[in-house]
Amino acid sequence: MPLVALTGGIGSGKSTIARRLAEHGAVIVDADAIVRDVQSPGSPVLSRIADAFGAHLIGAGGVLDRAGLGSIVFGDDEARARLNAIVHPAVQRESARRFADAFAADPAAVVVYDVPLLVEARVEDPWDLVVVADAPAPVRARRLVELRGMSVADADARIAAQVSDERRREVADIVIDTSGTLDRTLSQTDALWRRLASSTTSGASDALGSGGR
Repeated sequence: MPLVALTGGIGSGKSTIARRLAEHGAVIVDADAIVRDVQSPGSPVLSRIADAFGAHLIGAGGVLDRAGLGSIVFGDDEARARLNAIVHPAVQRESARRFADAFAADPAAVVVYDVPLLVEARVEDPWDLVVVADAPAPVRARRLVELRGMSVADADARIAAQVSDERRREVADIVIDTSGTLDRTLSQTDALWRRLASSTTSGASDALGSGGR
C-alpha cells in the first residue's frame, strides 16, 4: 500500500506520468482538483478568501474568479502566503481523507498524490516515495508556449515563480527525465510502476527503500 507523491514544475509532464500510472491501476488523488473542491461555492474556504482578498472575486453563482485571484497573488509573496494559509490546511485534510478512503477500499492499492506544491507545502508528509518529473526550464517554457498558448514572457514568469528544479530534485527518491520523447517518459513510468507494484506484495518500505532522500 505505497503512498507516492508525484510532483514537478509547470510543463514538466507530471500529468502524463499520472495518466500512465492510472492506466496501470494506480489511484490518483489530484491536488488541483481538491483545491477546486474546497473552494466550491458556499465553502468556508471560499468565504475566507473573499474576506481576505475581496468579495468582488465571487462571481455569478458564488463561483470563485480564479483568474482574478491569480492576478492578485501572482508575483506577490505576501499575498500568496495569505492565500496558502487559507487553502493548504483544507487541502491537507481532504487529501488525507481521500488517501484513507482509497486504502480502505483496497489495502493493496498504489495511491499517487499528484501535487504541484509538494516542496512548498507537503514535503514532510509520510510518503513512501517521492517522484519528480524533471525537464529543463527552456524545454518546459517551450511546451507552455506551444501547447498552452502562453507568451514567452508569461511562460518564463510562471516557471520563475515556482520553486527551483534543484529543490525538487533534492527531495526526490526517483527522478523521471521528461525532456526526451513521450515514449521515453512512458518507459520510465512503466519501470516505476513495476517497482510500485512489487511493493504491494513485499511490503512498501522494503521494496521502495529510502531512495535518495
